[in-house]
Amino acid sequence: MTLLVPMDSEAVEEAKLVAIDEAKVWAQLVVEEGELVEVKHAKDWQEFDYPGEYVVVKDSGEYVWPFIEMNMLALVAPSQRYIDDIVEAYLFKELHELAY
Repeated sequence: MTLLVPMDSEAVEEAKLVAIDEAKVWAQLVVEEGELVEVKHAKDWQEFDYPGEYVVVKDSGEYVWPFIEMNMLALVAPSQRYIDDIVEAYLFKELHELAY
């Protein structure tokens, strides 16, 4: 499973989830068999050959239509801000699906 996340930096341990329009870098998180196996970075989410199945956003007011048009599902991380917390919340189904 691949998650696309707007972040404030490339520092995997310190980067925080930010609003889409505030993203300094996009992290693509590859999760396999219940663990994070790879983190890729790009300045723009469209630079990835395959963006992923999910985009994770900071709140439900985010403009996610470009992702929906790519057949991605939008998930909201209500309190998770760091990569490890986002992956854990995804695995335990604590991220909320965005209502369109």
